[in-house]
Formats: sequence, structure tokens, C-alpha cells
Amino acid sequence: MADGAAVQQERLDALLDERRTFPPSEEFRRQANAADHAIYQRAAADPEAFWADEAARIDWFKPWDKVLEWNFPWAKWFVGGKLNVTYNCVDRHAAGPRRNKAAIIWEGEPGDSRVLTFGMLQREVNRFANALKSLGVRKGDRVAVYMGMVPELPIALLACAKIGAPHSVVFGGFSAESLRERINDAQAKVLITCDGAWRRGHVVHLKHNADEALHGTPSIEKVIVVHRVGERAEAAMHEGRDLWWHHLVEHASDKCEAEPMDAEDILYLLYTSGTTGKPKGIVHTTGGYLVGTAATHRYIFDVKENDVYWCTADIGWVTGHSYIVYGPLANGTTSLMYEGSPDYPDRGRFWQIAHKYGVNILYTAPTAIRTFMRWGTEWPAKYDLSSLRLLGTVGEPINPEAWIWYNQHIGRERCPIVDTWWQTETGMCMITPLPGLTATKPGSATRPFPGIDAEVLDEKGERVGPGAGGYLVLNKPWPAMFRTIYGDPERYVRQYWSRYPGRYFAGDGAKVDDDGYFWLLGRVDDVMNVSGHRISTYEVESALVDHPSVAEAAVIGKTHDVKGQAISAFVTLKEGTPATDHLKEELKQHVAHKIGALARPDDIFFSAELPKTRSAKIMRRLLRDIAEGRVLGDTTTLADPAVVASLRQQYEAKE
Repeated sequence: MADGAAVQQERLDALLDERRTFPPSEEFRRQANAADHAIYQRAAADPEAFWADEAARIDWFKPWDKVLEWNFPWAKWFVGGKLNVTYNCVDRHAAGPRRNKAAIIWEGEPGDSRVLTFGMLQREVNRFANALKSLGVRKGDRVAVYMGMVPELPIALLACAKIGAPHSVVFGGFSAESLRERINDAQAKVLITCDGAWRRGHVVHLKHNADEALHGTPSIEKVIVVHRVGERAEAAMHEGRDLWWHHLVEHASDKCEAEPMDAEDILYLLYTSGTTGKPKGIVHTTGGYLVGTAATHRYIFDVKENDVYWCTADIGWVTGHSYIVYGPLANGTTSLMYEGSPDYPDRGRFWQIAHKYGVNILYTAPTAIRTFMRWGTEWPAKYDLSSLRLLGTVGEPINPEAWIWYNQHIGRERCPIVDTWWQTETGMCMITPLPGLTATKPGSATRPFPGIDAEVLDEKGERVGPGAGGYLVLNKPWPAMFRTIYGDPERYVRQYWSRYPGRYFAGDGAKVDDDGYFWLLGRVDDVMNVSGHRISTYEVESALVDHPSVAEAAVIGKTHDVKGQAISAFVTLKEGTPATDHLKEELKQHVAHKIGALARPDDIFFSAELPKTRSAKIMRRLLRDIAEGRVLGDTTTLADPAVVASLRQQYEAKE
């Protein structure tokens, strides 16, 4: 058994022993915002001084008295400092040479578009901030936001921040029940929504869902509705409660003073779901969050004054908060927003947009990249992508083959790729290359950002050696860290700070290689225990996607009487590849060859699509429900619920 374990470990190591390295070009290094490795040494030697220098790049109404007050697990950053996020993201740019620079470029799904300069954005934000105040919204009042990706969404967030009202964005794909639950937990006073949103040419009935959610939300006093779709939305307006956005701002003043906020005042709540229990209201505050997002955006994405930067996320998730709205605008960057899906009206839509606006920096999800792979290289090949100079990935670990495809067919082998690891809770990127300094390896997030202290521990809390798997922890506080779970500080301590006292438990598995590079292995509940051996679902998925016939794969562990868990794989094949029993056996053998016999899947199921949320994340939880024969959990966030029904039918037929 010991020898078998050693062989298994050796093969697991081989999968992650990615020997291809991609150093930055000398040309890129020379112009990079971070071009000297001394940034790491300086931040490690005195993290507080490093973050104080970054904080000095933003404007403060009153300087801080102390950089960090750390009473484990409670942190306060820039203690005593006063500032306003919207002043930093909008007003200071509108008052200077960036006044007529594009702040937000918006592309609607039907093809309509809009550009807001910093001066225009300031006027729109001020009008809406005054409209909120006219409805009785005051500093500290929570405002719920349930919208599609339209310009009014960042305007609403910035207006809330300007007057000191914490916002709570609920992703537009969530159900009425999910919206109700989040409104009630936050005790929101006002809800902002749209009559509807466009998705693949169809209407998403946001106002209808909101109306359903508002049965049983006594804290809501007013509902503000953006007119986006029109008659097809069939939106009913409730007299005395509902107000049209355009009527509300029509006569509002475009002058509004920014509310001075303490660095530790709440900026926003964002709810994140666990596998069990009610959603957690993650609390992000003002000063540290803005410093962290602005600094990481500047260094990781190497933004220049004339760049057009496109993060393809939805603002309903933390990626959109940090890297569509707050980080880019704090840096005076032109941030692109797109309303629709990447395959409407055809599969070249992303590349058409990148070509149209001359996008320089693209930040997207590995799931999207694997989908693009499946669609074929002819789509990006149709468009001029020569404006791109930097690519990024976010949301989950990227398998090496997807990384290579992204490099070759989107970056055309001349764009550095920054593969970033972070969480809703961290608020900012934590493990990432710096594109002018880091020799990247496909599939690795490389090194912690300067000032971040991360390591991998075993079950006993001891640091693991190179190549050994364990649990990712963070040893020191960081500015953009969340401060608590709203209304539930005990859960905050129990879930994040109790497993390894003194350290933040990220809930992700990881390995560190001989070069000190981090390889993220996904959530620890996505690590299978097969005959006493821990096998990451990500490792098996990477082995499957390594096969030339496979476009995408999702792997889960199913309860097994003998092994503890057996491996079930759900596979999407590249177009034109027939799904045969022979190919199933070939794929099983391929995994066994890449990793070891213990990782050989017991079952492989072919599917034209995998169950994904509207933000393109694979819902592995639903695959586990199918495999275990359980009643399916919440499916309201799925882009296409029919996918799950098809997979269940296939799985039950096999049983």
C-alpha cells in the first residue's frame, strides 16, 4: 500500500509538474507598472508601509492615524481615516484632465451602446444620489440592487457609496426567493431593479421576479425601476411603491457632495452561498477595500492611461464589484461592460466587441475559455485582436490546455496571462502573476501578490513540502479583507478563523511546487477520497481535457461501499466527435495513464452541455445530487435547466 501511495503521489505530481514556462517579453517588462522584483521584498519586509504607500495614491478627506489595528480575527485598516469611494472613482477624475475620458463603455446585447465620460458619470451619479436622498435614504441605510448589466447598475452603486448607503447587489439570475432572503437579511430600505433584461434575445423578467420577492419584505419602502426592455417585459408598477428611474432623476440636481466616510464604514454587502445554511452577507468596508482593489488592478493588469479594459464578469458577483467598478474607476481606467452572452447573436460576439472597441486587457473565466475552445478557432480568427496586450483568468483553476489555447488563439502568443486566485471574502486578487516580472506556468496562479502571506498546510496545521497537497491559508490580514458576516460574527469566526487559529482558512486545496508557485485545486469539498487517497476533481478534469476529443469536463465523487468514493465524470466533446462506448473506455484509460489507476473514472457521461450558472460556473453540486439520487437543490441560477434533466435521465438509465 505504501508503494502504491508513492506511485500515486508521483503521478499526481507529474500532472502538475508543468514544465512549459512563459517569461514576459523584454518589451513588456520595460514598460510594466511592476518591473522590479524588489516590490516583493519591500512588501514582505514591511507590509504596513507597503499598503500605506498604496493608500497614498487615493484621496483622503482626513489622513489615517494608524495603518492596521489587528486583534485576531478582527481587523481595522487606515484607522481614523476619512474618505469617499465615489469621490475617488469619479469626482477627482471629473475635476481634472480625465473629465472627457471614457469611464464606462457599454455594449447592449441587441447592439445598442453608450459611452459615459467621467464628467457624464459624475452628473448621472449625483442625480441618482439626490434621488435616493429624496426617498429618505440616509447614511447607513441598505439598498438592494437586482439588475441586468446596464449602465444604471454601476451608477446606482456609486450613488449609494457617495451618500454612505451600503449596497447589496443580488445577481439578476437569482430567483425571487433568493432575492427575498437577501433583502430580509440586509433589511434593505429600497430596491433598485429593471423592468427586464436581455439574454440571448429573450427577456429576463426582473421586475416580475422582484414583485414576487417583495411578498414578505417589510423593510422595503420604495422600488426604483429602470426602463430597459419596454412592453415585452410586461412589468407591473405598484402605485405608491414603484418609481421609474428616469422620472426620479429628471429634475434631480447634478450636484451632490460626497459623504465623508470612516475607513471602516461599510461600503457594501455581498451574499455568497455555502453548500448548506443561509447565504452569508460578506461585509466589505471603505478604505482598505478601495486601496486593495486599486493597487491590485494597477499592478496585475498593468493598466495604462489609454487602455480599454474589459472584465467579462457580471457585477452581481464580487469580480464585477472589484474589477469592473471600483478598482478600474479608482485608477481612472476605461472599463467596458457587456450586457449579453458570448454566443448571441453568434459565437463570435466577444471577439467582435474586442475588435470594435480595441480592447487592450481581457479578464474572463476558464469556463468561458473552454467553451470557446469547443466552438473552434474560426470564431476568434475572424476578428482583429491585435489590440490585446494582456489576458487574465478568474473564478476557478484553469487547466493547462485551456491556458495554452487562450495564449495561442486569443493572445496570439504575445500577451502575458495573469491567472488570479481570490474570493468574495478576500475582496481583491491574492495569488497572481505580476505580468512584467513573473514567468508563468500554464495552470498555476504563481505567487502571492506583494504583501500577501499565503501557505499550504496539512490536516495538523503543519506546512507541507513542495508537491504535497494541503489547505490554503493566509497568515496575515490584508486591506480588502471582509470584516465579518453581516449579523453573524460567530459564523465569521467559526467558518474562517477557527480551523487553524491565527490564520484565515480559505476552504481551497492547493499545492506549491519547487519554484514556490501555487497550484489551486478547487474547493476542499471537491477533493475526493478514493480508497484512502485524496484525489482532486480538478486533477481528473485536467487529465480529461488533456485528451484531444474533450472540450470540457466536470468530475464529482459518488459514495461507494468499498472505495469510499467513486469517480463520476461528465464530459462535453468537441464538435464533430461521436460519443461512443469505445471513447469512454479510452478516456478512462487516458486518466489512468495521466494520474494513476486510482483516478480512473468509474463512470463517464457525455453531455452536449454541462449545468452552468448564468455567470458560466459549472454547478458541480447538482451533478453530485444527480449521482447520489438526491432531490435536486436550487436550480434557479442555471442558464439552461433542461441540461440537468437530460443528465439525470442518462444517469438513471445507466443505474
